Amino acid sequence: MTRRAESGFEISPLYRSSDVKDGLDDRLGEPGSYPFTRGVYSSMYTERPWTMRQYAGFGTAVESNARYHQLLKAGTMGLSVAFDLPTQMGMDSDARLAHGEVGKVGVAIDSLDDMRLLFDGIPLDQVSTSMTINAPAAILLLLYQLVAEEQGVQGDRLNGTIQNDVLKEYIARGTYIYPPAESLRFITDIFAYCKAEIPKWNTISISGYDMGEAGATTAQEVAFTRADGVEYVRAAIKAGLKVDDFAPRLAFFFVSRTTFLEEVAKFRAARRIWARIMRDEFGAQSAKSQMLRFHTQTAGVQLTAQQPEVNMVRVSVQALAAVLGGTQSLHTNSFDEAIALPTEKAARLALRTQQVIAYESDVTATVDPFAGSYVVEAMTDELESAIEALMAQVEELGGAVSAIENGFQKRQIEESAYRTAQQIDSGERVVVGVNRFTLDEEEAYEPLRVNPAIEADQAAHLAALRAERDNHAVAAAIGAIKAAAADPNSNVLYPLKDALRARATVGEVCDALREVWGTYKPADTF
Repeated sequence: MTRRAESGFEISPLYRSSDVKDGLDDRLGEPGSYPFTRGVYSSMYTERPWTMRQYAGFGTAVESNARYHQLLKAGTMGLSVAFDLPTQMGMDSDARLAHGEVGKVGVAIDSLDDMRLLFDGIPLDQVSTSMTINAPAAILLLLYQLVAEEQGVQGDRLNGTIQNDVLKEYIARGTYIYPPAESLRFITDIFAYCKAEIPKWNTISISGYDMGEAGATTAQEVAFTRADGVEYVRAAIKAGLKVDDFAPRLAFFFVSRTTFLEEVAKFRAARRIWARIMRDEFGAQSAKSQMLRFHTQTAGVQLTAQQPEVNMVRVSVQALAAVLGGTQSLHTNSFDEAIALPTEKAARLALRTQQVIAYESDVTATVDPFAGSYVVEAMTDELESAIEALMAQVEELGGAVSAIENGFQKRQIEESAYRTAQQIDSGERVVVGVNRFTLDEEEAYEPLRVNPAIEADQAAHLAALRAERDNHAVAAAIGAIKAAAADPNSNVLYPLKDALRARATVGEVCDALREVWGTYKPADTF
């Protein structure tokens, strides 16, 4: 029986040279050169490995800080911060809608006080930090900058990334706050602010990961991410920014699944397509503007609560696919994440998985080992065609924002997710330990648990903060935020920074923007 790839094309049982289209040398180029199919750097991992990041954050800032110190001691090269849902939604921990969610899926950050605790004892000029935050991304970045300044570290010495990809929130995750037009204005303000104040910061990580986790095929993941990227570039140019001034700081974020060959091909096709878009559509002259630099995380959606130790094997396969696909940084999931937040031991083992690949295998000895492989090159071409066809459909609908408002991407992903669920339920798609090779009785597992008292503790801290600070200064700063938000020619990040320095809370500054910009409500909300 012929097997089909996740993106729908047939996988041949045997590939020959005739399966690879003519002109391969032109489609490949050299590593570090247009079209970057073979990687964005000429030496790739032969001189240094990818950045090993471990996504972490739970409970209080103090608890998360302790985990960061553990990870740094274990050899992680960069921090990756997970925020709880109230923080992601721009709410304080004592907000009514935050009840029951404080510190659950990430760390609770309400103010500069929390951010200071989160990075206590960590020199911010010596570590690269990625923050998975979207609608309030500017606010968390400014808090990070303020903590750095307290350490004596100026913005030009900071390295890291904010996700800041709000368009995919309308498609796949739902942690949006403001309407699309206002969100795009916020993002372009960040681009301009970072160019002037934090020039080494990656201002956006355009994410396909959450689409993949929601059920997108490999082609959908790349196509809809590329379409979002095009929308951000157009918005920045419309705001008066020059493409070669901001494009080098754009980054991307993908999932890596167990479909090893298709994943390797996906990453190669994504680089080639983005290079062509930036050069031919936007006239980018700088090679750095044409490069698709990306972070990868292994597929959380493929982890199982049944026989969780098997997830170690899944993660190893996924990590290797990301490395052979040319990722710039990588997070490997812990084997117990389908059950709860990872334990310290599980998180350390996930990092060790990357370290074994980097230092014990020989995959880093040469650049792009799969170049010229009949199957990988044929799959790369197949995916490139499928991705471009989907991007053309988005363009026909008027671009990413119009397609989002039409529900196009969301429908496509939901249909794909439904097909996958049907295949698992029927046994057509094998999931080891779930629908084949099962156990009569699962072994007991004791997960990491978040202290339920954290919500009351955070509320007490907020009450004390509001009693101690200069509330007249905070009120004046909040007024300045509203005035800047109402003025399309102002950059809202400057008054935001002043307010946060005065100890305004995340919820208070987000509410100030809500008053001016409004909130987004999908058409199907009743």
